[in-house]
Amino acid sequence: MTELPKAYNPHDVEDRIYKVWEEKGYFRAKPDPKKKPYSIVIPPPNITGILHMGHALNNTIQDILIRFKRMQGFESEWMPGTDHAGIATQNVVEKKLYREGVKRHDLGREKFVAEVWKWREEYGNTIIRQLKKLGCSCDWERTRFTMDEGLSDAVLEVFIRLYGKGLIYKGNYIINWCPRCMTALSDEESQHKDVDGMLYYIKYPVKDPERGGEDHVVVATTRPETMLGDVAVAVNPEDGRYSHIHGKTLILPLLNRELKLVLDPVVDLKFGTGALKVTPAHDPVDFELGRKHDLEQVNVMNDDGTINSNGGEDYVGLDRFEAREAIIEDLKERGLFVKSEPHRHAVGHCYRCHTMVEPRLSPQWFVRMKPLAEPAIKAVETGDIKFYPERWTKVYLDWMYNIRDWCISRQIWWGHRIPVYYCEQCQDEAGPAAGVIVSKTKPAKCPKCGGREIEQDPDVLDTWFSSWLWPFSTLGWPRETPELKYFYPTNALVTAQEIIFFWVARMIMAGMEFMGGIPFRHVYIHGTVRDATGTKMSKSLGNIIDPLDMIKKYGTDALRFSIISITAQGQDVFLSESKFELGRNFANKLWNASRFILMNLKPGEVAADLCVVYDTAELSFADRWILSRFYSTLRSVGKCLDEYKFNEAANAIYEFFWHEFCDWYIEIVKLSIDRKTTQVILYKVLEKSLRMLHPFMPFVTEEIWQKLPREKDHEGDSIMVQPWPHIQEKMISKEIDEKMGRLIELITAIRNMRAVWNIEPQKAIDVVLNVHEAGGSKAISENIEFIKRLARITDLKIGKFPKPKNSAAAVVKDIEAYVPLEGLIDFDKEKARLAKEAAKLTNEMNAISGRLQDENFLSKAPEDVVGKQRERKSELELQIKKLRENLENIAK
Repeated sequence: MTELPKAYNPHDVEDRIYKVWEEKGYFRAKPDPKKKPYSIVIPPPNITGILHMGHALNNTIQDILIRFKRMQGFESEWMPGTDHAGIATQNVVEKKLYREGVKRHDLGREKFVAEVWKWREEYGNTIIRQLKKLGCSCDWERTRFTMDEGLSDAVLEVFIRLYGKGLIYKGNYIINWCPRCMTALSDEESQHKDVDGMLYYIKYPVKDPERGGEDHVVVATTRPETMLGDVAVAVNPEDGRYSHIHGKTLILPLLNRELKLVLDPVVDLKFGTGALKVTPAHDPVDFELGRKHDLEQVNVMNDDGTINSNGGEDYVGLDRFEAREAIIEDLKERGLFVKSEPHRHAVGHCYRCHTMVEPRLSPQWFVRMKPLAEPAIKAVETGDIKFYPERWTKVYLDWMYNIRDWCISRQIWWGHRIPVYYCEQCQDEAGPAAGVIVSKTKPAKCPKCGGREIEQDPDVLDTWFSSWLWPFSTLGWPRETPELKYFYPTNALVTAQEIIFFWVARMIMAGMEFMGGIPFRHVYIHGTVRDATGTKMSKSLGNIIDPLDMIKKYGTDALRFSIISITAQGQDVFLSESKFELGRNFANKLWNASRFILMNLKPGEVAADLCVVYDTAELSFADRWILSRFYSTLRSVGKCLDEYKFNEAANAIYEFFWHEFCDWYIEIVKLSIDRKTTQVILYKVLEKSLRMLHPFMPFVTEEIWQKLPREKDHEGDSIMVQPWPHIQEKMISKEIDEKMGRLIELITAIRNMRAVWNIEPQKAIDVVLNVHEAGGSKAISENIEFIKRLARITDLKIGKFPKPKNSAAAVVKDIEAYVPLEGLIDFDKEKARLAKEAAKLTNEMNAISGRLQDENFLSKAPEDVVGKQRERKSELELQIKKLRENLENIAK
């Protein structure tokens, strides 16, 4: 046993302890038929990522689970890894090269990809080092990367299997296109945001109008630049406003191309003018209209969002938004522009660079999702997979019921290249659809014609096409490894709400399709970390709190415990730096209490079986109470962790250790600290509390545990490989808890009377207790000594007594407690003080009441300000009532 330093310094502890854990192999797991498996796969952070508060919350939760299950005796595997993050990583490397005066196309594909691998080797593990700083006990020896050899093989295997089943196909469809990244995006990667745009009204001339009839149709659009690709105008056949032009031809302004007038009930009569310009190559609704009415598809944009030659020579090369302005000006000159008006609407944005997405006709590869979705829907409907909180079940199912095909091809260079090859000879003879070869490796010759002119598809797969295989590809699939057999399916997935569709749903589909079963049993969706005002943290707003800065200032355990304590299940987290003081203060309390106990422990006295001590020794009421409270807390913590109520578990530990163990039990037994039973209970409760707290605060608990006297049943030299404490149900007593709770309330009430009446702490007082229930007298009498000591009482009278003259009073259930004030206070001085305080509070309350009756204030002040004013008024009313009662007590 070694004495603890006076103060806890996390920076002297954390790196040293983590290094020992790694060297001892405590994070490692392997198939063990003697033990039950428990496994989690980490949501793989991007190799471009650095630790933010979302990571801190997410990975703290996972680490709590894995440490808890490890201590419970499960063979616990936390599979770590990183994601290659195709678009994001390519953007980062392109920017780096651009600063060096080099463009991607200057290097060519092979050399550029080599540059990305080089960047990954240098910077790609930054996030891993930061996760270690957070205390994550991942099985680092198994760290995977979505483009390592094994995972790449899994990706190719899946593509080939799905293609063989007809679930992967190539088609020319409207997709979301990012002109900045110059690639297709899936619907989930095109995040819709409300923007303040304009609705432009434009005249489309009618060819050969009827004499005296309208010579034009007015069309409303939010994207005038796409009119260059118009091939028709559509109206609803029920719309009488346009019946006179049925069968007519219209003229496209500026380009003078003839346009068909098509009739279709899909056209919304109430939007704009009820006449819809149809651009099949640049709008999903128009695309379907075009297919339905056999319309031409005219693509007027290049990959970078500039106008191509199909858009007319006046606009070629202009950026889409520059073209918009030029087109408006030209329409005005020709008298074809009617008006524009503000229009707020939802527009897709690239999830990586936030550029406004362009709907665009493009040949892409897709996965047919409905056949894959059916078993994944059933898995959740039947309860095989459960969401926590449960409300996310509906969100998941609603999306799955309406799932659309997944665009999986990306026009970038970094990623898994699509395993499709084209035979030029077959395509020359039979057209572009011929000569398609799907293979993991480039074939030496075409299996159909024997030709050797074979080229691979230039596109790569969506990053999520590798991530959706993560729960089983990381365990060795498609090989049948012992790890895959033992650890799959995993037990829990901890993730954020924004990737339910990107990742969670797709993993369930992949697990059902390729493993024949669910990938995980539970999905815990945690909230978003926001600043104190509720605003989402972002660099642009400057409201980010860097977890590494908080670790440097407060320590890792302080960060972990703080963020978990304030995070209710599934709710967003409202965070400010001051919140981390909670965890720091708790770590210090834990340290100081442990130091006091260690300074007073006699190692030879603590080596005893607690159950034997409980059954045979003379335990005091306080001894039995603290054991009851510990095991009640332990039971509650275990239940909360099983139900993913992490903040409730953390707060239960905090309440027990700080308030019940430190504030009450240790104070009660200070005079009997040399007694053997006191020594045993202090030691046992401290040691077991450290184990209970370890998943939340791994470093400080390890450092203290190492200083404790070692017992025979503590095999191993680290707290993290100790068993989770066993619940001793026989030591839990609701009766003892209630009796002690009443005594604590009584002592607290007496202490509060001291504070209210400004009685100096060192002054002993007399107390009279008027007890209405006989049993209450017995509990007080049996514990009278510690009541007197903790409340600093000289004479304590217990029985049935009237209220003494000039006494303070408090009621605790069926007990009335009186403190005679004669000789303790100056009555005139106290009357004056109380009257002055009452007048001050009354003035403040009157001012607030005036504001709350002011209609101008109520209508203009923010709702939260008004609410706080009402709360303050209620507080003041209560305080004034108490002051007046105290004044009355003096007068009696």
